[in-house]
Amino acid sequence: MAPLQGLLEKALVLALEEGLLDNAVLAQSLAEAQALWALRERISEAQKREGISIKHDISVPVSRIPEFIECAGRNLEAAFPGIRVVCFGHVGDGNLHYNLSFADPERNRTLIPQTPAVNRIVHDVVSTLDGSISAEHGIGQLKVQELVHYKDPVALDLMKKLKMLLDPQGLLNPGKILA
Repeated sequence: MAPLQGLLEKALVLALEEGLLDNAVLAQSLAEAQALWALRERISEAQKREGISIKHDISVPVSRIPEFIECAGRNLEAAFPGIRVVCFGHVGDGNLHYNLSFADPERNRTLIPQTPAVNRIVHDVVSTLDGSISAEHGIGQLKVQELVHYKDPVALDLMKKLKMLLDPQGLLNPGKILA
């Protein structure tokens, strides 16, 4: 057994004993590793089959991931009883895909109009934990107002100045985020 694997197994056993984990699995071969990755990659596809969900691509410091999951889940459940959290991603760098829906597609139709309230709950927790409301996929057009809400005005001003310096004619994504 490789030394790193042994250390990881000990850490997982300790986390299980302390109630920090419900379950864990380590691949014992390349085929098992590929099968685990296939499961991870199919999460989004499985969610699409169930219907619509509110998706977040956030990041928090790795050490604060458990705190984020617990606090955001508690706050969402209080506001939207029965909400289902599907959280997965690149935990090693703090990037999480945090998707929310109800098991019942009819109930989801009532959740989607509540997206701003859901986002506020999730993003407030992210902000409190010194995270980012947008990780690997960027701000995009849907999060522009969220960026303005959470980003320090000095940082926003610096971003605008850098944009002007690098793109003085406004040719790159004109009017999308920074005007």
